[in-house]
Amino acid sequence: MKQPTETDVVVVGGGHAGIEASNIISKLGKKNILVTMDLSAVGRMSCNPAVGGVAKGQMVREIDMLGGVMARVADISSLQYKLLNKSKGRSVWSPRAQVDKRVYEKTVSNWILNQKNTSFVEGEVVSLKTEKNKVVSVRLRNGCEIKTKALIITCGTFLSGTIHIGERKIPAGRMGESRSEGITECLISLGFKTMRLKTGTPPRVLRSSINWARLKEEYGDKNPIPFSHFTDKPKHINEACHSIRTNIQCHNEIKNNLHRSPMYSGEIEAVGPRYCPSIEDKVKRFSEQPSHLLFLEPEWKDSDQIYINGFSTSLPEDVQQRSLRFIPGFEKVEFLRPGYAIEYDCFFPSQLKATLETKGVAGLFFAGQINGTSGYEEAAAQGLLAGINSVQKIKSKKGLVIKRSEGYVGVLVDDLITKDTNEPYRMFTSRAEYRMMLRYSNTDERLYSIAKKHKLLTGQELSLIDKRVNTKKDVRKIVSGSFSNNNINEFGLKQKMPIQDYIKRPGTSLFDTLTRTGKIKGLSSLFAHTEKEAIEDVETEIKYSGYIKRHLREIKKTSESEALHINKSLDYLSIHGLSSEAKEKLSVVRPETLGQASRVSGVSPADISVLMLYLNKP
Repeated sequence: MKQPTETDVVVVGGGHAGIEASNIISKLGKKNILVTMDLSAVGRMSCNPAVGGVAKGQMVREIDMLGGVMARVADISSLQYKLLNKSKGRSVWSPRAQVDKRVYEKTVSNWILNQKNTSFVEGEVVSLKTEKNKVVSVRLRNGCEIKTKALIITCGTFLSGTIHIGERKIPAGRMGESRSEGITECLISLGFKTMRLKTGTPPRVLRSSINWARLKEEYGDKNPIPFSHFTDKPKHINEACHSIRTNIQCHNEIKNNLHRSPMYSGEIEAVGPRYCPSIEDKVKRFSEQPSHLLFLEPEWKDSDQIYINGFSTSLPEDVQQRSLRFIPGFEKVEFLRPGYAIEYDCFFPSQLKATLETKGVAGLFFAGQINGTSGYEEAAAQGLLAGINSVQKIKSKKGLVIKRSEGYVGVLVDDLITKDTNEPYRMFTSRAEYRMMLRYSNTDERLYSIAKKHKLLTGQELSLIDKRVNTKKDVRKIVSGSFSNNNINEFGLKQKMPIQDYIKRPGTSLFDTLTRTGKIKGLSSLFAHTEKEAIEDVETEIKYSGYIKRHLREIKKTSESEALHINKSLDYLSIHGLSSEAKEKLSVVRPETLGQASRVSGVSPADISVLMLYLNKP
């Protein structure tokens, strides 16, 4: 087949960011070429066999409402579901699914490879060409050139990637896959500033080499709720994971060999993820802890390959194996692949607009780990947003910006472009100041108008969301009414009262209350699990109404500063009254609005007051 030479958008990279970008571009009717070094690796889950988690699960739901594919594929490939943090407040309840890697990768690969507006090139982009600070084409290593109106770079850990296993150094993007070279140098020549980060992965071990009787079984929820709003009925395999804890003997073996870890020998200078440390980091930094939890996850159904979550490491393979063999059940453990660390190039995300378009080159977008993030979900969210905005750019329309009050996707992007990135960024619920508003269960209502306005969902998909939203409207109408006379004695009431006032009492359940009163009949839900989820979401609104009202007041107040635009050529050094640190940080970040400026590290409220007066002066 002859290689295409021109398209609307070129997407570089076939990971989670590249897939979401390519899919939404195709869905929006624009042609795109996805360039990947290995077509057989499209959609590969290079690390853990799971989707979602704390805050990440909320993002997957948002990706689903914005026309993405991750949630649907997770539902198709799930091995077990679990709603995390159920013992805590409802703002941090987060869905997670253990998935079958093989099914996930095959499904998402087939999905993207069959898109009607997408072409594929197996090759390596080494440079891009610009004219008048606008991207016009890319060049491949084989010398071919592809003309394009927009370019999205989603290279993951492949940019000058180096794998570390003890004293061994292997040039690679992932284990067994070549790294990408040339793009970093090209972008630096265009004025972009780069940094070096590190991430890691644990060993994969042979199932038959583990004494499973010594480990604790861990199952998912009995009545799971799917990720996607469009999944009729979730799969319910509920395959067991297992847990075990490390011990002092394991720790001593690691401590005695810390000098052989590239992190401590000086071979790795890049910063790793603070919230997902290696086992040697845990043993060193938390020496008072006698043990650390390990979670054993099958990589596919009935898998012979087991992922040891919690044991990410770059120690030599022999040390990895010896230390694990001190743990009960692992006495004879055998490796299929050792754990390793990987260093890679990425770029300071403060060089991006809120649309993920670069400030220096029009039509050039960055998405995924190139922006200093970690995780499938963070990458997919960025790829989706970059894909949407590349189409908006081509159409000369205003880009889509998700506000911090609208979604975790908005929190992610705003954090990246306004705050210093000195370690891989991972999403947590604590990063969202409006997390009570950003529940996994109200994603449909939060993002419905955006999805409709930008045509991110089909007519049939919007119809399904309409029914979900109407179910909640019906429930709200019901709970605003009072109990009937027949229910007063049954519920131990002295007099009639609105159902929503009763639900504010501790220990009450709206679903049980509506079931007992018979008011649950006739709701406009489409799926059974949708009905229960809608009722629980309304219950959350009732029980946490005080917090939600406070959030709404804060959002209204903040929106005024968010709307105040800042000219990109503003000379901060000339503004009297700004602190020296504020002048320096604002000159680097170049925030697009006063709201963004207020979230830049090192910029104080006093600095914002000075800046506001300057921007509002006649």
